[in-house]
Amino acid sequence: METNVKAWWLGHSAFKLESPSGKTILIDPFLSQNPTTPEEFKKPENVDYILLTHGHEDHVGDTLDIAKRTGCTVVAQVELSQLLKKNGLAEDKRIEFNKGGTVHFDDFSVTLVNANHSSSFGGEYAGEAGGLVVSFEDDICFYHLGDTNVFSDLEIYGEIYDPHVIAVPIGDHYTMGPQEAAICCDMIGAKIAIPIHYGTFPVLTGDPEEFKSFTEEYCDTEVKIPKPGEQFLS
Repeated sequence: METNVKAWWLGHSAFKLESPSGKTILIDPFLSQNPTTPEEFKKPENVDYILLTHGHEDHVGDTLDIAKRTGCTVVAQVELSQLLKKNGLAEDKRIEFNKGGTVHFDDFSVTLVNANHSSSFGGEYAGEAGGLVVSFEDDICFYHLGDTNVFSDLEIYGEIYDPHVIAVPIGDHYTMGPQEAAICCDMIGAKIAIPIHYGTFPVLTGDPEEFKSFTEEYCDTEVKIPKPGEQFLS
């Protein structure tokens, strides 16, 4: 697939994306305390944007430290954004939005869509969990499903946003497992699926090879299984 977007999976649900104009985007940067994230990615120094799916610690991760160190802009759901402000995120470095809303940046936009999951930060309610549709101008669309199970809205999102690449949780226990994740792939119809949210902790037992097998049975989406830190788009 031809693209000017670069992308790395950093373990768990964390991604590093580089836009065609060279902007660095982190999604759910659970890095320094993530046992699967390679050392060279644990403390990023050059970041322009952080995008968050929800408030749980294994997704917000190092957001506040990275924002303070790099001066990046943090994009999050309304209640989560306000909690991050209470915990030190500068007012001019945060953008809050809600489901169905889109915010536009240099050469990409991000839309907050639905996900079936809970969300809290520091023991406080952090709004509803979501997924993130990142659309790069004249290039690909990357859809991070966040933490979720399968739900019927995914078919609509496939029709509206026509994503090229989707990041799909498969770990079970806190999210859906491999079979439900494969059904999501069939509903969305993306070209490529990346399994996420598995193997970080013992309870996350979902097997990426099982996910790949189910997906090949249900649809034509290609499953790529990168190692943490591996670049899968270039």
